[in-house]
Amino acid sequence: MDKIHNISIIGSTGSIGTQTLEVVDNCKNIRVWGLSAYSDVDLLEEQIRKYKPKVACLVREDKAEELRIRVADTGTKIYSGESGLCEVSTVSEAETVVTAVVGISGLIPTIEAIKQHKNIALANKETLVTGGHIVTQLCKEYNSKLLPVDSEHSAIFQSLEGNRREDVKRIILTASGGPFFGKTRAELENVTLQDALKHPNWSMGAKVTIDSSTLVNKGLEVIEAKWLFGVDVSDIKVLVHRESIVHSMVEYKDNGIIAQLGYPDMKLPIQYAIEYPKRLPMSGNELDFTKYSKLTFAEPDTKTFYALELAYSAGKVGGIMPTVFNSADEAAVELFMKGKIRYLEISEVIGEAMEKIKNIQNPSIKEIMEADKEARRVVYNRL
Repeated sequence: MDKIHNISIIGSTGSIGTQTLEVVDNCKNIRVWGLSAYSDVDLLEEQIRKYKPKVACLVREDKAEELRIRVADTGTKIYSGESGLCEVSTVSEAETVVTAVVGISGLIPTIEAIKQHKNIALANKETLVTGGHIVTQLCKEYNSKLLPVDSEHSAIFQSLEGNRREDVKRIILTASGGPFFGKTRAELENVTLQDALKHPNWSMGAKVTIDSSTLVNKGLEVIEAKWLFGVDVSDIKVLVHRESIVHSMVEYKDNGIIAQLGYPDMKLPIQYAIEYPKRLPMSGNELDFTKYSKLTFAEPDTKTFYALELAYSAGKVGGIMPTVFNSADEAAVELFMKGKIRYLEISEVIGEAMEKIKNIQNPSIKEIMEADKEARRVVYNRL
């Protein structure tokens, strides 16, 4: 009998969250103790009735009250707000927390989970982007594992297995290039929301899909990789790989390169993080190399998509600057989705926020949260 894995999921109604539950259905040895969503009452009710968690959270209080009424016949206790996310991330029975929320909202619940000695299956890259120096130190202090769920970071994690970290020369992060690969800034002047949401290979939430199109997402992954694997951002190279078959690579001192390949499917890295170090069978994601006779690689266009360069700059200087980069982007994408700014302005306002806000090294949680608010103010004030 396989060991039972007890998990909790914050962000269970999003893309990663729902795919995590598909992994639960496939594995049969995973028990779900906590679930959370931002506002999707219908889907969270459905998940509660199917998986019977001990606790659940709807971040929006008005929606949480509606959910309490709907699931009053179940044994699940309903919470709301940030404190509710922390209830889900720290539920006593869960050994591993899958952090699948989007944005800086994942930072505090992750920290609270680590303090309860939970392992973290990390899909919320903003946790390390904004608080990497705090989170990694807490993981050492509380003996918690950080297990990457992003396909690229999972690929790096797998490519490092059995090798010495001191032998690593550099990390190569692959990027799909998004829907606008090869386009010039002039050609992107009139990009619509619908255009930006047409990712060529992956099915993701709207925010992450837009970030992929601007290469902001890859910039966040560069900073995340810095903390996950203890490397300088200058030793992390981004390559555009349109087929999304090579998920990332590690180059060693002897110039040998180890890569992890697979069909573009998030369920493999999710399952690997939960079941680590075991590998369990999985159906439906087999890679047929005869359908991919050509794998291509190209340098990213950082003149057109210069948010990637801004991310490298933020990662190099550290402090609160990665938070400023991330939070300015969150605000900018929100405004773009509401039709209040143009697509090309997303990168512009990130740069403006980074110029206007003074950096602070080794920031506290309070200073990180203040930087988050200040970056958003800079973006909103532009209007």
